Amino acid sequence: MSRYGRIDLTEELLTWAGVTKRPHRFGGVEFQLNETEIGHLHGNRLFDLLLSKSERDRWIEEGKASPHHMYPDSGWVSVYLNTEQDIACAIEIARSKYDQIKLKDEMKND
Repeated sequence: MSRYGRIDLTEELLTWAGVTKRPHRFGGVEFQLNETEIGHLHGNRLFDLLLSKSERDRWIEEGKASPHHMYPDSGWVSVYLNTEQDIACAIEIARSKYDQIKLKDEMKND
C-alpha cells in the first residue's frame, strides 16, 4: 500500500486530458476540467467530490464513498485514502465526474 494517497491520486488525475490543479478555496488542492471542479484533496488522505444526490447515494451504497465529513446530507461525498482500494475508488468516482463534465461541455458546444 502506498503511503502517499495524495500523490497517487494526483498523478492519475493529471494524466487525464484537460485536467488542471490549483489551490482549493478551503485549503488543499482542487482538480478541474474546463474550470469545473472534479474534486479536491485535503491533506494526504481525504478526497471530496460534489455529485448529484442519486450519484452520491449510489457511491455510498456501494461502499466506495462516505457521506461528506462536514455536510453529510449534501451532495458531497468524502473518500478516505487509507488503502490502495480507497485510492482506486476515488479514481473511479473522479473518472465518472470527469466524464459527466466532459459530456456536459460537449453538449453545450453542439
